[in-house]
Amino acid sequence: MKMEDLVNELQEMVNDAKGMPFANDKVLLNRDTVLDILDEIEDAVPTEVRQAKNIVNDRNQILTQAKREAEEIIKQAEERRKAMINQHEITKQAQAQANEIVSEAKAKAAGIKKATNQYVDDIMKAAEDSLAGQYSEIKRTRQNILDTSKKARS
Repeated sequence: MKMEDLVNELQEMVNDAKGMPFANDKVLLNRDTVLDILDEIEDAVPTEVRQAKNIVNDRNQILTQAKREAEEIIKQAEERRKAMINQHEITKQAQAQANEIVSEAKAKAAGIKKATNQYVDDIMKAAEDSLAGQYSEIKRTRQNILDTSKKARS
């Protein structure tokens, strides 16, 4: 079960729980059931972490591929530039074109890298926000359960 589903189940359990007499904000919960759900949530967290690691690996692969492509483009541009320089009568024109191609290739490589970094950053931010929200909700729910448990013992 997904962590979000488990948190929702826990929230529903708290919302549907029977209220304690003379304490509107206190409820009775089955401790074993709540602890089982919390254990499942703990088991689900590593899945989220693995997904984040996969995203980082994907980012690295994308960057590596983009770098290879950029290097190939630059290499082709350099080879083209050298070939054009070898032609005696158009040496100056060839050098200018080759420099332009190299500049365009570098700009394209920089653009690819920037876009890749932005894409991966957006994915990582979304994953981070999701995990942070879920973590905060778990802490609040756990504290409510502990508070309820302590008051029930009193």
